[in-house]
Amino acid sequence: MNDPYETTETHLERLLGRALNSFDLPDALVEQLSHALAHASSLCSAHHSAGLHRETYRHTYLLMNGSALSLWELVHNTSRDEARSHELYAEESEAQLAAARLCRPGSPEAPRLSDDGSAGPEAVRDPDGPPMDDAAAGLLAELESERTAEIDAHLALLRGLRAMPSTPLPRHRTYSPDNSPDHARRVLRRAENADRPGEETARLLRTAFAHHITQVFGRQCQVEGKDAGFMLYEHAFLLIDGNETSLWEVEHTATPDGRHMCEVYETEDLAREAMELRAQVR
Repeated sequence: MNDPYETTETHLERLLGRALNSFDLPDALVEQLSHALAHASSLCSAHHSAGLHRETYRHTYLLMNGSALSLWELVHNTSRDEARSHELYAEESEAQLAAARLCRPGSPEAPRLSDDGSAGPEAVRDPDGPPMDDAAAGLLAELESERTAEIDAHLALLRGLRAMPSTPLPRHRTYSPDNSPDHARRVLRRAENADRPGEETARLLRTAFAHHITQVFGRQCQVEGKDAGFMLYEHAFLLIDGNETSLWEVEHTATPDGRHMCEVYETEDLAREAMELRAQVR
């Protein structure tokens, strides 16, 4: 559902651009979402039968103040040409009601409505099956709870990454004169990101005669249901002219196969942004 390299701004634009009813969303809500820092998406429900294909997705956005907002997307094939149509809602209940209204009354696919016309709990579950027994209802509740917990954990991780304290270069470091140019070459060589520091930085670091390594951040988390670790290191170099410069190394296992990956950046801000991007649910 998620492209890990898609920015939150592009993701929101894509949702609004394809939704048939995006003009119904409150302007204030859209304005808030336009400044979101990160996003996560999950499939909440799906129904596929001979006459109806319907899915409901939850898109959750992390705002600058640390709070979260969600959009509910309904995808269905009820247009005349049976092409996929998209609708967006600010409330889950609105998406449930819209899903219930897709079907003809009395049809096998039609979820039941409550007395006040709102969608009942069956609206986004298995609408054409028999009533759920206690075991099935309990299992469904457990799965929904796990899905919500996963998104909450993901957002908590992003808040933690965003809230990492800045670590300015201290005035006094304990530098180690231990073949620092070679250390810099090894750090740059193992970087797998395309936007790693280039030849100009490599040339500057050939004049380093001492270096110091500091672990700035470390955390284990869940990314799309899998364990993943994030570590941020600062490699500070003392140059022969007395100046200092740093490489910022991100080590993580948020890869499709769980393998270890190393990325290197010229600034701490770029390294933080990379961690936030890799931490997003795919």
